[in-house]
Amino acid sequence: MKTNQLRFAAAVAGAVLIAGAATACNRGTATTAASADKPAIGIDLPRADSDFWNSYAQYTRRYISAQDINALPISNSQNDVTKLVANVQVFENTGAKAVVMAPQDTGAIATTLGQLADKHIPVVSVDTRPDSGKVYMVVRADNKAYGTKACEFLGKQLGGKGKVAELEGALDSINGRDRSEAFAACMKKEFPGITVYPLATNWDGSVASSKLQTLLAQHKDVNGIYMQAGGVFLQPTLALLKQKGLLKPAGTAGHISIISNDGIPQEFDAIRKGQIDATVSQPADLYAKYALYYAQAAATGKTFKPGPTDHDSNIIKLPNGLEDQLPAPLVTKANVDDKNLWGNNISK
Repeated sequence: MKTNQLRFAAAVAGAVLIAGAATACNRGTATTAASADKPAIGIDLPRADSDFWNSYAQYTRRYISAQDINALPISNSQNDVTKLVANVQVFENTGAKAVVMAPQDTGAIATTLGQLADKHIPVVSVDTRPDSGKVYMVVRADNKAYGTKACEFLGKQLGGKGKVAELEGALDSINGRDRSEAFAACMKKEFPGITVYPLATNWDGSVASSKLQTLLAQHKDVNGIYMQAGGVFLQPTLALLKQKGLLKPAGTAGHISIISNDGIPQEFDAIRKGQIDATVSQPADLYAKYALYYAQAAATGKTFKPGPTDHDSNIIKLPNGLEDQLPAPLVTKANVDDKNLWGNNISK
Protein backbone atom coordinates (compact mmCIF):
# COMPACT_ATOMS: atom_id res chain seq x y z
CA MET A 1 0.00 0.00 0.00
CA LYS A 2 2.85 2.38 0.80
CA THR A 3 4.35 1.89 -2.65
CA ASN A 4 1.01 2.63 -4.26
CA GLN A 5 0.51 5.72 -2.19
CA LEU A 6 3.96 7.08 -3.00
CA ARG A 7 3.49 6.46 -6.71
CA PHE A 8 0.10 8.11 -6.80
CA ALA A 9 1.14 10.92 -4.46
CA ALA A 10 4.05 11.75 -6.72
CA ALA A 11 1.64 11.85 -9.62
CA VAL A 12 -0.80 14.24 -8.02
CA ALA A 13 1.31 16.33 -5.63
CA GLY A 14 1.56 20.02 -6.17
CA ALA A 15 0.13 20.94 -9.52
CA VAL A 16 0.56 17.83 -11.61
CA LEU A 17 -2.23 18.60 -13.98
CA ILE A 18 -2.16 22.01 -15.55
CA ALA A 19 -4.70 23.48 -17.83
CA GLY A 20 -2.36 22.95 -20.76
CA ALA A 21 -2.19 19.21 -20.01
CA ALA A 22 -5.81 18.65 -20.87
CA THR A 23 -5.93 17.00 -24.27
CA ALA A 24 -8.65 16.71 -26.84
CA CYS A 25 -10.40 13.39 -27.19
CA ASN A 26 -8.54 11.06 -29.63
CA ARG A 27 -5.64 13.51 -30.11
CA GLY A 28 -2.06 13.06 -29.07
CA THR A 29 -1.12 16.70 -28.58
CA ALA A 30 -1.34 18.60 -25.30
CA THR A 31 -3.28 21.86 -25.14
CA THR A 32 -5.71 22.42 -27.99
CA ALA A 33 -7.57 25.50 -29.09
CA ALA A 34 -10.81 23.63 -28.37
CA SER A 35 -10.02 23.00 -24.69
CA ALA A 36 -8.55 26.48 -24.21
CA ASP A 37 -11.82 27.99 -25.40
CA LYS A 38 -13.79 26.05 -22.79
CA PRO A 39 -14.49 27.40 -19.30
CA ALA A 40 -11.73 26.77 -16.77
CA ILE A 41 -12.44 24.12 -14.12
CA GLY A 42 -10.72 24.06 -10.72
CA ILE A 43 -10.20 20.58 -9.29
CA ASP A 44 -9.10 19.78 -5.74
CA LEU A 45 -8.16 16.23 -4.78
CA PRO A 46 -9.02 15.50 -1.14
CA ARG A 47 -6.06 13.37 -0.03
CA ALA A 48 -3.22 11.11 -1.20
CA ASP A 49 -3.10 8.65 1.71
CA SER A 50 -5.92 6.40 0.44
CA ASP A 51 -5.78 3.89 -2.38
CA PHE A 52 -9.37 4.76 -3.25
CA TRP A 53 -8.69 8.48 -3.62
CA ASN A 54 -5.47 7.79 -5.51
CA SER A 55 -7.54 5.71 -7.94
CA TYR A 56 -9.99 8.59 -8.25
CA ALA A 57 -7.05 10.88 -9.06
CA GLN A 58 -5.91 8.50 -11.78
CA TYR A 59 -9.39 8.42 -13.31
CA THR A 60 -9.61 12.20 -13.07
CA ARG A 61 -6.52 12.48 -15.24
CA ARG A 62 -8.05 10.13 -17.78
CA TYR A 63 -11.34 11.99 -18.02
CA ILE A 64 -9.75 15.43 -18.21
CA SER A 65 -8.32 14.21 -21.49
CA ALA A 66 -11.35 12.19 -22.60
CA GLN A 67 -13.78 15.07 -21.98
CA ASP A 68 -11.38 17.74 -23.24
CA ILE A 69 -11.58 19.65 -19.96
CA ASN A 70 -9.83 23.00 -19.57
CA ALA A 71 -8.41 22.16 -16.12
CA LEU A 72 -6.61 24.68 -13.95
CA PRO A 73 -3.57 23.37 -12.01
CA ILE A 74 -4.95 20.61 -9.78
CA SER A 75 -4.50 20.93 -6.03
CA ASN A 76 -4.58 18.42 -3.18
CA SER A 77 -5.99 19.61 0.14
CA GLN A 78 -4.53 16.62 2.03
CA ASN A 79 -7.55 16.08 4.28
CA ASP A 80 -7.18 19.63 5.62
CA VAL A 81 -10.11 22.03 5.23
CA THR A 82 -7.86 25.07 5.64
CA LYS A 83 -5.80 23.92 2.65
CA LEU A 84 -9.00 23.31 0.71
CA VAL A 85 -10.15 26.87 1.41
CA ALA A 86 -6.78 28.23 0.27
CA ASN A 87 -6.82 26.07 -2.86
CA VAL A 88 -10.30 27.29 -3.76
CA GLN A 89 -9.10 30.88 -3.39
CA VAL A 90 -6.42 30.15 -5.98
CA PHE A 91 -9.08 28.77 -8.32
CA GLU A 92 -11.10 31.97 -7.91
CA ASN A 93 -8.06 34.12 -8.62
CA THR A 94 -7.12 32.15 -11.75
CA GLY A 95 -10.51 32.29 -13.43
CA ALA A 96 -12.33 29.11 -12.46
CA LYS A 97 -15.89 28.98 -13.80
CA ALA A 98 -16.69 25.87 -11.73
CA VAL A 99 -14.98 23.94 -8.93
CA VAL A 100 -14.77 20.21 -8.21
CA MET A 101 -13.95 19.27 -4.62
CA ALA A 102 -14.42 16.44 -2.13
CA PRO A 103 -14.52 18.12 1.30
CA GLN A 104 -13.66 15.57 4.00
CA ASP A 105 -15.09 17.77 6.75
CA THR A 106 -18.57 18.35 5.37
CA GLY A 107 -19.55 20.84 8.06
CA ALA A 108 -16.59 23.20 7.82
CA ILE A 109 -16.86 24.05 4.14
CA ALA A 110 -20.14 26.00 4.31
CA THR A 111 -18.57 29.48 4.42
CA THR A 112 -16.43 28.76 1.37
CA LEU A 113 -19.44 27.42 -0.52
CA GLY A 114 -21.30 30.62 0.31
CA GLN A 115 -18.46 32.75 -1.02
CA LEU A 116 -18.34 30.75 -4.25
CA ALA A 117 -22.10 31.09 -4.65
CA ASP A 118 -21.84 34.87 -4.21
CA LYS A 119 -19.34 34.92 -7.06
CA HIS A 120 -21.54 32.64 -9.20
CA ILE A 121 -18.95 29.85 -9.26
CA PRO A 122 -20.86 26.53 -9.10
CA VAL A 123 -19.48 23.63 -7.05
CA VAL A 124 -19.54 19.89 -7.72
CA SER A 125 -18.86 17.88 -4.57
CA VAL A 126 -17.53 14.35 -5.05
CA ASP A 127 -18.44 11.48 -2.69
CA THR A 128 -19.18 13.82 0.21
CA ARG A 129 -22.30 15.92 0.68
CA PRO A 130 -21.68 19.30 2.37
CA ASP A 131 -23.96 19.76 5.37
CA SER A 132 -24.88 23.26 4.23
CA GLY A 133 -23.91 25.74 1.55
CA LYS A 134 -25.07 25.71 -2.06
CA VAL A 135 -23.84 22.96 -4.38
CA TYR A 136 -24.61 22.55 -8.06
CA MET A 137 -24.36 18.76 -7.87
CA VAL A 138 -23.13 16.12 -5.44
CA VAL A 139 -21.69 13.12 -7.27
CA ARG A 140 -22.04 10.31 -4.80
CA ALA A 141 -23.42 6.84 -4.16
CA ASP A 142 -26.04 6.04 -1.53
CA ASN A 143 -23.86 5.68 1.57
CA LYS A 144 -26.75 4.46 3.71
CA ALA A 145 -26.98 1.56 1.27
CA TYR A 146 -23.30 0.83 1.98
CA GLY A 147 -24.05 0.36 5.66
CA THR A 148 -27.16 -1.70 4.98
CA LYS A 149 -25.42 -3.97 2.45
CA ALA A 150 -22.54 -4.53 4.88
CA CYS A 151 -24.97 -5.37 7.68
CA GLU A 152 -27.00 -7.78 5.60
CA PHE A 153 -23.92 -9.56 4.27
CA LEU A 154 -22.20 -9.91 7.65
CA GLY A 155 -25.42 -10.83 9.43
CA LYS A 156 -26.00 -13.75 7.07
CA GLN A 157 -22.34 -14.78 7.11
CA LEU A 158 -22.40 -14.98 10.91
CA GLY A 159 -25.78 -16.68 11.12
CA GLY A 160 -27.14 -13.78 13.15
CA LYS A 161 -24.80 -14.35 16.10
CA GLY A 162 -21.45 -12.99 17.18
CA LYS A 163 -19.41 -9.85 17.73
CA VAL A 164 -18.52 -7.34 15.03
CA ALA A 165 -15.89 -4.61 15.07
CA GLU A 166 -16.99 -1.63 13.00
CA LEU A 167 -14.15 0.59 11.77
CA GLU A 168 -16.09 3.82 11.32
CA GLY A 169 -15.02 6.77 9.23
CA ALA A 170 -15.13 10.32 10.50
CA LEU A 171 -18.46 11.13 12.09
CA ASP A 172 -18.10 14.79 11.06
CA SER A 173 -18.48 13.46 7.51
CA ILE A 174 -21.89 12.67 6.02
CA ASN A 175 -20.40 9.45 4.64
CA GLY A 176 -19.23 8.26 8.02
CA ARG A 177 -22.56 9.13 9.59
CA ASP A 178 -24.62 7.54 6.83
CA ARG A 179 -22.71 4.27 6.88
CA SER A 180 -22.65 4.07 10.67
CA GLU A 181 -26.30 4.94 11.17
CA ALA A 182 -27.52 2.54 8.48
CA PHE A 183 -25.31 -0.29 9.73
CA ALA A 184 -26.49 0.19 13.31
CA ALA A 185 -30.18 0.42 12.35
CA CYS A 186 -30.01 -2.72 10.22
CA MET A 187 -28.16 -4.73 12.85
CA LYS A 188 -30.61 -3.70 15.55
CA LYS A 189 -33.61 -4.64 13.44
CA GLU A 190 -32.42 -7.69 11.50
CA PHE A 191 -29.68 -9.24 13.63
CA PRO A 192 -30.23 -8.49 17.33
CA GLY A 193 -28.02 -11.46 18.25
CA ILE A 194 -24.94 -9.67 16.94
CA THR A 195 -23.10 -7.20 19.18
CA VAL A 196 -21.50 -4.31 17.29
CA TYR A 197 -18.47 -2.42 18.62
CA PRO A 198 -18.22 0.92 16.75
CA LEU A 199 -14.66 2.25 16.60
CA ALA A 200 -14.37 5.88 15.47
CA THR A 201 -11.22 6.35 13.36
CA ASN A 202 -11.49 9.65 11.47
CA TRP A 203 -10.58 7.68 8.31
CA ASP A 204 -7.13 7.01 9.80
CA GLY A 205 -5.67 3.53 9.29
CA SER A 206 -3.27 3.73 12.24
CA VAL A 207 -6.09 4.75 14.58
CA ALA A 208 -8.24 1.90 13.25
CA SER A 209 -5.44 -0.63 13.83
CA SER A 210 -4.78 0.60 17.36
CA LYS A 211 -8.45 0.50 18.38
CA LEU A 212 -9.01 -2.87 16.74
CA GLN A 213 -6.00 -4.29 18.58
CA THR A 214 -7.44 -3.12 21.90
CA LEU A 215 -10.86 -4.58 21.09
CA LEU A 216 -9.42 -7.95 20.06
CA ALA A 217 -7.52 -8.10 23.34
CA GLN A 218 -10.76 -7.52 25.25
CA HIS A 219 -13.00 -9.71 23.08
CA LYS A 220 -11.14 -12.68 21.66
CA ASP A 221 -14.36 -14.01 20.10
CA VAL A 222 -14.85 -11.18 17.58
CA ASN A 223 -15.92 -12.96 14.39
CA GLY A 224 -16.76 -10.08 12.06
CA ILE A 225 -15.32 -6.77 10.91
CA TYR A 226 -16.92 -3.97 8.91
CA MET A 227 -14.37 -1.57 7.40
CA GLN A 228 -16.02 1.60 6.16
CA ALA A 229 -13.05 2.44 3.90
CA GLY A 230 -10.80 -0.28 2.51
CA GLY A 231 -8.55 2.35 1.01
CA VAL A 232 -7.21 3.30 4.44
CA PHE A 233 -8.21 0.33 6.62
CA LEU A 234 -7.45 -2.78 4.55
CA GLN A 235 -3.68 -3.09 4.90
CA PRO A 236 -3.46 -2.12 8.60
CA THR A 237 -6.28 -4.52 9.44
CA LEU A 238 -4.81 -7.45 7.53
CA ALA A 239 -1.37 -6.78 9.00
CA LEU A 240 -2.78 -6.77 12.53
CA LEU A 241 -4.78 -9.97 12.03
CA LYS A 242 -1.75 -11.70 10.53
CA GLN A 243 0.42 -10.60 13.44
CA LYS A 244 -2.08 -12.07 15.89
CA GLY A 245 -2.51 -15.29 13.94
CA LEU A 246 -6.12 -14.42 13.16
CA LEU A 247 -5.88 -14.07 9.39
CA LYS A 248 -7.56 -17.37 8.52
CA PRO A 249 -8.78 -18.04 4.96
CA ALA A 250 -12.50 -17.89 4.29
CA GLY A 251 -14.11 -21.28 4.78
CA THR A 252 -11.65 -22.40 7.45
CA ALA A 253 -12.08 -22.55 11.23
CA GLY A 254 -11.40 -19.26 12.99
CA HIS A 255 -11.94 -17.08 9.92
CA ILE A 256 -13.12 -13.58 10.79
CA SER A 257 -15.71 -12.47 8.23
CA ILE A 258 -14.80 -9.08 6.80
CA ILE A 259 -16.68 -6.71 4.53
CA SER A 260 -15.29 -3.42 3.32
CA ASN A 261 -16.27 -0.35 1.33
CA ASP A 262 -14.34 1.07 -1.66
CA GLY A 263 -13.77 -1.55 -4.37
CA ILE A 264 -10.03 -0.96 -4.83
CA PRO A 265 -7.90 -3.62 -6.58
CA GLN A 266 -6.24 -4.54 -3.28
CA GLU A 267 -9.63 -5.48 -1.82
CA PHE A 268 -10.36 -7.64 -4.84
CA ASP A 269 -7.04 -9.44 -4.35
CA ALA A 270 -7.89 -9.96 -0.68
CA ILE A 271 -11.27 -11.44 -1.66
CA ARG A 272 -9.57 -13.82 -4.11
CA LYS A 273 -7.16 -14.93 -1.38
CA GLY A 274 -9.98 -15.44 1.11
CA GLN A 275 -8.61 -12.78 3.45
CA ILE A 276 -11.80 -10.73 3.31
CA ASP A 277 -15.24 -11.77 2.12
CA ALA A 278 -16.75 -8.78 0.33
CA THR A 279 -16.67 -5.10 -0.42
CA VAL A 280 -19.06 -2.48 -1.73
CA SER A 281 -17.55 -0.93 -4.85
CA GLN A 282 -17.57 2.87 -4.73
CA PRO A 283 -17.44 3.95 -8.36
CA ALA A 284 -14.17 5.90 -8.45
CA ASP A 285 -14.30 5.93 -12.24
CA LEU A 286 -17.83 7.32 -12.38
CA TYR A 287 -17.07 9.82 -9.63
CA ALA A 288 -14.32 11.31 -11.81
CA LYS A 289 -16.28 11.07 -15.05
CA TYR A 290 -19.47 12.69 -13.85
CA ALA A 291 -17.83 15.23 -11.55
CA LEU A 292 -16.08 16.67 -14.59
CA TYR A 293 -19.19 16.32 -16.73
CA TYR A 294 -21.33 18.26 -14.25
CA ALA A 295 -18.62 20.87 -13.66
CA GLN A 296 -18.44 21.61 -17.35
CA ALA A 297 -22.24 21.65 -17.59
CA ALA A 298 -22.44 24.05 -14.64
CA ALA A 299 -19.86 26.37 -16.15
CA THR A 300 -21.91 26.60 -19.35
CA GLY A 301 -25.22 27.24 -17.59
CA LYS A 302 -26.86 23.85 -18.03
CA THR A 303 -29.39 22.75 -15.41
CA PHE A 304 -30.71 19.37 -14.23
CA LYS A 305 -33.82 18.09 -12.50
CA PRO A 306 -34.43 15.24 -10.06
CA GLY A 307 -35.15 11.86 -11.62
CA PRO A 308 -33.51 8.93 -13.43
CA THR A 309 -30.45 9.62 -15.57
CA ASP A 310 -29.14 8.05 -18.75
CA HIS A 311 -26.29 6.38 -16.80
CA ASP A 312 -28.25 4.09 -14.44
CA SER A 313 -28.36 6.51 -11.54
CA ASN A 314 -30.92 8.78 -9.95
CA ILE A 315 -30.72 12.51 -9.21
CA ILE A 316 -32.36 13.50 -5.93
CA LYS A 317 -33.14 16.94 -4.54
CA LEU A 318 -31.23 18.19 -1.51
CA PRO A 319 -31.96 21.22 0.67
CA ASN A 320 -28.84 22.84 -0.82
CA GLY A 321 -28.72 21.42 -4.34
CA LEU A 322 -28.93 18.13 -6.24
CA GLU A 323 -27.25 14.75 -5.84
CA ASP A 324 -26.58 12.16 -8.53
CA GLN A 325 -26.57 8.80 -6.73
CA LEU A 326 -24.40 6.43 -8.75
CA PRO A 327 -24.62 2.63 -8.51
CA ALA A 328 -22.30 0.84 -6.04
CA PRO A 329 -22.48 -2.98 -6.31
CA LEU A 330 -21.64 -5.58 -3.68
CA VAL A 331 -18.54 -7.58 -4.68
CA THR A 332 -17.91 -11.09 -3.39
CA LYS A 333 -15.92 -14.09 -4.58
CA ALA A 334 -18.77 -14.80 -7.01
CA ASN A 335 -18.27 -11.63 -9.06
CA VAL A 336 -14.84 -10.30 -8.09
CA ASP A 337 -13.43 -10.97 -11.57
CA ASP A 338 -16.15 -9.00 -13.35
CA LYS A 339 -14.37 -6.85 -15.93
CA ASN A 340 -17.03 -4.16 -15.56
CA LEU A 341 -15.81 -3.35 -12.04
CA TRP A 342 -13.48 -0.34 -12.05
CA GLY A 343 -11.14 -2.08 -9.62
CA ASN A 344 -10.29 -4.56 -12.36
CA ASN A 345 -9.46 -1.80 -14.83
CA ILE A 346 -6.88 0.32 -13.07
CA SER A 347 -3.23 -0.14 -12.14
CA LYS A 348 -2.43 -1.04 -8.53
